[in-house]
Amino acid sequence: MPIRVYKKTTNGRRNASVNLHAEVTKKSPEKSLLRPLHKTGGRNCQGKLTVIQQGGGHKRRYRLIDFKRQKDDMPAIVVGIEYDPNRSCHIALLKYTDGSLRYILSPKGLNAGDTISSSANQLDPRPGVCMPLRHIPTGMELHNIELFPGQGGRLCRSAGGSVRLTNKEGRWATIVLPSGEIRQVSVECRATIGSVGNGDHALVVLGKAGRNRWLGRRPRTRGVAMSHHQHPHGGGEGRSKGGQAPSNASGTLSKGGRTRSYGKSSDHRILRRRYSRRYGQLKV
Repeated sequence: MPIRVYKKTTNGRRNASVNLHAEVTKKSPEKSLLRPLHKTGGRNCQGKLTVIQQGGGHKRRYRLIDFKRQKDDMPAIVVGIEYDPNRSCHIALLKYTDGSLRYILSPKGLNAGDTISSSANQLDPRPGVCMPLRHIPTGMELHNIELFPGQGGRLCRSAGGSVRLTNKEGRWATIVLPSGEIRQVSVECRATIGSVGNGDHALVVLGKAGRNRWLGRRPRTRGVAMSHHQHPHGGGEGRSKGGQAPSNASGTLSKGGRTRSYGKSSDHRILRRRYSRRYGQLKV
């Protein structure tokens, strides 16, 4: 059972659940692939608070992930599947025939002892195999997709996510993202076969405020509880936001707005914008 739901023995246990991480087979990380991870607490180089709701959290070390997968035509054995505190998905430790070790995002269906590889040529499309979109059959689920050749994977790297390759025409391949966006990328961009593992991550219910603090998330004050000069929703007699659409302290709309900057060079490669839940339509 991947998700365990606690009994209501205390207030903190009520409605709480945990991920058992049944896919994890290796408990301790590889020391040569660890790096220190410093915290800012939401403060800039002057010590001023610039990002609210950040601070605390458990101490972590960063795991170096191989997003480029450019160690071509060299088989690698999966040593084990590990938990990564810096991301929602699990990671897999690979050992190549020359003895080098690399971490990759662990796809669904990849197990310890499997042999995978990456190449610029066509390979057998199995979970964890990486190759250019030119050699991947249409209709397959992919993850860790490059936006530009050689840049390293940028798209679809969170737990349970997958991109569907729908069409290839000339220099461009058409993919459908989990958000509903349809876009084109070069057929020379690399992608990894399969969907990202640990799909039960989204089913976990924290259950108490303390688990949020373990993740480095501090309490957040509601806008309607602030003064009128601190937030557009603040002030007034009683609890009222004065007809203002949901926004942040600077007045930027917080629901249904754009999350992508204007004027990017790849805008004309987006065939359909992502689906907006707020307005029930596609963003244009």
